[in-house]
Amino acid sequence: MDEQKELQSNSNNNNNDSLIGKVLFEKYTLVKKLGEGSFGCIYSAKENNNWYAIKFENKNKGQNLLENEAYIMSYLNGPRIPTVKSFGYSGDYNVLIMELMGKSLEDLFENLPNKKMTVRCVCNLGYQMIDIMEYIHNKHIIHRDIKPDNFVMGKGDKKKYLFLLDFGLSKKYRSSTTLKHYPLIKRKKLTGTARYASINALNGVTQSRRDDLEAIGYVLMYFLKGRLPWQGLINKNKDERYLRIMEVKRDTTPEDLCKGFPSEFEKYISYTRNLEYEQDPDYEYLKNLFLNVLKDEGYNLDYYYDWDNDVITMTTADTNQNFVRNELNNLQFNQKNILENEIVEKNKIIHEEKEAIFEEKKKDNNENNNENNIKEEERDNIKDNNNIEKEENNNIDKSESKVNDKNTEKKSNEIKLDAGVDDEVEKNPQRHRRHDRYAICGHKSEDNKCCIIF
Repeated sequence: MDEQKELQSNSNNNNNDSLIGKVLFEKYTLVKKLGEGSFGCIYSAKENNNWYAIKFENKNKGQNLLENEAYIMSYLNGPRIPTVKSFGYSGDYNVLIMELMGKSLEDLFENLPNKKMTVRCVCNLGYQMIDIMEYIHNKHIIHRDIKPDNFVMGKGDKKKYLFLLDFGLSKKYRSSTTLKHYPLIKRKKLTGTARYASINALNGVTQSRRDDLEAIGYVLMYFLKGRLPWQGLINKNKDERYLRIMEVKRDTTPEDLCKGFPSEFEKYISYTRNLEYEQDPDYEYLKNLFLNVLKDEGYNLDYYYDWDNDVITMTTADTNQNFVRNELNNLQFNQKNILENEIVEKNKIIHEEKEAIFEEKKKDNNENNNENNIKEEERDNIKDNNNIEKEENNNIDKSESKVNDKNTEKKSNEIKLDAGVDDEVEKNPQRHRRHDRYAICGHKSEDNKCCIIF
C-alpha cells in the first residue's frame, strides 16, 4: 500500500501523467514514462522485484504495429533481442510487456560532452550491430528502421552489450523454406527514418538485407561526426524533403563522408552501397573491418564505451585526431627507442672507459711492481756489497791485527833483545859493540856478523 502511494506521488512529478501509479493486469505497476512516438508510448513497470517495459499502442489509429512487433520478437528470441513477457489488450490499447533495457544510443550520444563518439567506442558498437543483423537476417527478417533510438544497452549483467528493439516495421524479405527473395518493387513509399535510410529505400526500392547494413553505416558516421551532410535541409513538405535527402546522400561519396577517419569506414559504406538486392552480405568481412580499426588503434573488442567514464579523455571528433594520435604514439615509441639506444651506447662507452682505466692501472701496477723488484734487487745488491765490504774490512782488520800482532811481537822481542843486550852490556861491556852491529836489523849471519856493513 505504501509502495502504491509512492508510485502515485511519482505521477505528480511526471507532468501529472494519468497512467503513472496504475496497476495493469492486476500485477504491473507503472512507474515512469520512458518515451513516446507515433506508435504510442512506453513505460517502466514493476512486478514484485522484477522490472519490465510496457508499450502502449492506440488501436483506433489503425497502425496495429505492436502485434507484429510482439510476434517477430517472440519468433527471433535471440540473445540481443529483448525477451517478450506477454502481449494483450487493455481498453483501446494494444499492450506489449517485455524485458526492460537500458538507455538508447541516442540518449547516451546526446549526453556526451561534445556529442561525438570516439573511434574505439563506435567500432565496439559497429561490430555488435553487424552481429545482431547477421542473426535476424539469418532468421529471414529485415528491420527496416535502423536508427540510434532503436539500439539500447542492456541492464544489470547485460549492461555492456548492445540490443536491438522496435520491430514494428520489420518484415520477412524471403521465404523461410525456399530462401527465395520476395519480388523487387520500385516506387514504394519510404519505410523507416529518412536520415539513416539507404539510398535505394529513399528511392522507393523494396528493401532487403543491404538496406539495414547501409543504414548502420550512416548511424556510425553520425556518431563519429556528430552530424550528417543531409541533416537540417529545409523543404516545403515531407516528400520533397525525402527527395532532397536522397539526392544529397547519393552525391556524397563514401570518401567525402568518411574523410579524416580510418579507411575501413569508407570501405564499409562502399561495400554496402554496392550490394545487390538478393546478394548475401559478407558479415565476417564487415565485422573484421571494425576489428582491424581497433587493432590499429591499439585495442581489441573490449566493449568499451565513451559513457563508461565520467570524463572523456580522448575523442576522435576532429578529422585529424586519429592521425595526430598515431603520430604521437609513433614519436614516443621512436624517442623511447632512441633513448634506450643512447643509454646502451653510453653504458658501452662507460664500460670501455672502465676497462681502459683498469688496464692502465694494471699496467701501472706492473710497472710499479717491476720498479719495486728492481729497487729490491738493488737494495739486495747494495746489501750484498755492504756485506762484502764489511767482510773485506773484517779481513783487512784481521790482517792488520795480525800484522800489528807481529809488530807487537817483534817490538816485544826487540825490547827483550835490547833488555838482554843491556844486561849483557852491564855484565860484559866489551861485547857491546859486537852486539850493536847486528842489533840494528835483528839478523845474524853464520859468523855472527850483521848483514849491514858500516
